[in-house]
Amino acid sequence: MNSKFTDTIKTEDGDITIYSLKKLEDLGHFSLKNVPYSIKVLIESILRQEDGFLITEEDVKNAASWSPNGNADVDIPFIPARVILQDFTGVPAVVDLAAMRSAVAALGKDPTKINPMIPVDLVIDHSIQVDYAGTPESQELNEKVEFERNAERYALLKWAQTAFNNFRAVPPGNGIIHQINLEYLSPLIHVKEKDGIKIAYPDSCFGTDSHTTQINGLGVVGWGVGGIEAEAVMLGQPCYMKLPDVIGFKLTGSLKAGVTATDLVLTVVEMLRKKGVVGKFVEFYGPGYKNLEVADRATIANMGPEYGATLGFFPIDEKTLDYLKLSGRDPSHIKIVEEYAKTQGLWYTYEPKYTDTLELDLGTVVPSLAGHKRPQDRIPLDGMKESFGELLSGMGIQKRTINGLSDGSVVIASITSCTNTANPSVMIAAGLLAKKAVEAGLDVKDYVKTSLSPGSKVVTDYLRNSGLLQYLEKLRFHVTGYGCMTCIGNSGPLRDDIRSTIKDNDLVAAAVVSANRNFEGRVSPYVKANYLASPPLVIAFAIAGRVDIDLDKEPLGVVNGKEVFLRDIWPDDQEINSLIEKYVTSETFKLQYNNIFKGSFRWDDISIPEGALYAWDEKSTYIQNPPFFNNLTSKAAINNISNARALASLGDSITTDHISPAGEFSDKSDAGKYLISLGIKPADFNSYGSRRGNHEIMMRGTFANIRLRNKIAPGTEGGYSRHMPDGENGTMFEISQKYISENTPLIVIAGKEYGTGSSRDWAAKGPFMLGIKAVIAESFERIHRSNLIGMGIIPLQFIEGENAESLGLDGTETFDIELENMTPKSIVTVTASKNGKKKQFKAMSRVDVPAELEYIKNGGILQTVLRKMISE
Repeated sequence: MNSKFTDTIKTEDGDITIYSLKKLEDLGHFSLKNVPYSIKVLIESILRQEDGFLITEEDVKNAASWSPNGNADVDIPFIPARVILQDFTGVPAVVDLAAMRSAVAALGKDPTKINPMIPVDLVIDHSIQVDYAGTPESQELNEKVEFERNAERYALLKWAQTAFNNFRAVPPGNGIIHQINLEYLSPLIHVKEKDGIKIAYPDSCFGTDSHTTQINGLGVVGWGVGGIEAEAVMLGQPCYMKLPDVIGFKLTGSLKAGVTATDLVLTVVEMLRKKGVVGKFVEFYGPGYKNLEVADRATIANMGPEYGATLGFFPIDEKTLDYLKLSGRDPSHIKIVEEYAKTQGLWYTYEPKYTDTLELDLGTVVPSLAGHKRPQDRIPLDGMKESFGELLSGMGIQKRTINGLSDGSVVIASITSCTNTANPSVMIAAGLLAKKAVEAGLDVKDYVKTSLSPGSKVVTDYLRNSGLLQYLEKLRFHVTGYGCMTCIGNSGPLRDDIRSTIKDNDLVAAAVVSANRNFEGRVSPYVKANYLASPPLVIAFAIAGRVDIDLDKEPLGVVNGKEVFLRDIWPDDQEINSLIEKYVTSETFKLQYNNIFKGSFRWDDISIPEGALYAWDEKSTYIQNPPFFNNLTSKAAINNISNARALASLGDSITTDHISPAGEFSDKSDAGKYLISLGIKPADFNSYGSRRGNHEIMMRGTFANIRLRNKIAPGTEGGYSRHMPDGENGTMFEISQKYISENTPLIVIAGKEYGTGSSRDWAAKGPFMLGIKAVIAESFERIHRSNLIGMGIIPLQFIEGENAESLGLDGTETFDIELENMTPKSIVTVTASKNGKKKQFKAMSRVDVPAELEYIKNGGILQTVLRKMISE
């Protein structure tokens, strides 16, 4: 312990040691009042964990050197306090750890040395699907099917609970990862004993879900990372990152009556996307800051990935303490939180200096949706009809009506996701609107698939206790389960007649969901127009049955000859607040979180293998030992790439859903054909996301999104490519395998924002398994760039102002890339050859820091860790 910077705070439990930022300030390193609150958490972490080896005194000085004038050349190592996983990304992380144990054992070393070195919580919430909806039995039936589908995966996770130290799992059926993180898992300030001394330090968190940023609403520094990066941190490797610039977002005023937190967050997303905050921290402040409850702050923080920031931070204040009390945290611990925050300068009392700022008057926010395929494309509610008309016009379609369905018919209406179901104000509003709608005689159109997937059981409790759940159920918004469900693409099947009408006539059907993402093909393969909206608006559009409606001027319906408008049933703020005060109580939280780590009888019935090594089953179609550590040698080097071919040439905003889809797949897909060859029926395919523990499925699903367009295979839609030089067409998987058989290395060419979206490690693992060695793009999403490096794939960025089109590249060339002398952010030379002609251009290596160069040299992060273990 470096006592030079330690101090104590006095508490009811005695003196507690802290690593004092004030003492660091006294040495002249930085000014507490000038540095953003989020940066102080980074500084404290580096100060506390400085060991002279992984983290040095120089690193402390670098972190404390943060300047509002820019920090582009400052690198820092960061190890968060803990890691949180969900099951889609958590299963492959556990598979990798189990594979590392097997590899270590095969080399004659002790496999039990492979353990998380910091606390890890895994919340199982991504596997349940809306197979059944609109009936009182929906939840029970969905959970039954969930366990039938996922028994193998759950056995792995249950084994991990007993096999690994520092690892806990929240069984299925308890809620969404980010809401459980917010309501229970985060202490905000940790108090741990080390060498007989109690030490307090801020909570910080890496999560393998990009919406880990929801925890920023509580004043916790945390963000989404790839599974590969999370595994490295779990194994004691720091995350090397640029010291981030911080954009201050000033809030003034207060929201007008009838405007929801969802409307606010869609406005914030739009503003910050226009501002450009990729790779930056955003920190909220200003006189309007105090007008937002923690639930509202968490709603905004959740959508950090949608506005492109690393995080969206809300400093600690009285509202934070109020939330800790509400959610049932221990009163004595809450006092420690307050004392610590005030002593360390983490309590919101003054406005720091920021790299740049922007401002929003909360009173200017209006009811809104976002769509039809990007969360940043906000549409004022009164502009929805016009917006959808423009969409159809742009597609060259005049509105059609067939079998009772039209272009614009809402076929999915879902109250789902961590974004909104963490917020009592919008959930109570939805319940009240449902009550008023029922009392007015309104009903949901029969072709709308409705679902209610609360973020935690607390939500169901306060909806039931307030008497509102019954009205939601009368509109067929029955609880379908506790998980991400529709938000992650687990929307389940549409009715056969609806599906066939849409498919046979190529109708532009719509979904309205209270989710955070509406990318192409994500919600359902049969829905082309996807809109994000608040929970009460989800219900309103389910009643209207269409999105081409002006709800300000047109009625939701006509009852007994009387027109009923949205304004007639919209609840007022006083009603909402009254019910929140009465029914959203700390007792409800305590009741639901008493046994959060205890599963249902179905969880208890799962049998698991015993021992430190996982018993791999060759017949399993869910869990397989990945080949990432096969033929690991002691030597490592970066080699030039010669005579490479492009597997894909893609446009802008290629998401991780495009690269590695999470939803269902057909019997015509490569993954489907593979499962059929093993005797698996299409009804039992489950989803790509649920099969992320099997590399055979996932590499076949790479670039298999049904909406992907590859310029190398013109005229196709979906995961298709073309083999060169013979011009043979095939799926991405088929063509990649042909190139692999010829020992031809592969690259991908792309436009701006390559890899935006979910922090999906298989969007890097899959390309690795298809033989891709480098990606050349105009820009990269932060998490995905790290994931590529974590798998040994080199991200290269076109020089500013250049791209594939300006350079005349059509993707059918051969490529030579000079890499042997590559250094962080160095310029490399690429030579494209075709028909005897050569085109040479420069690209910037987006291997940004020296540690990442080591990862590339070793073929990935995990290989780097394993090589170190072998050499010890």
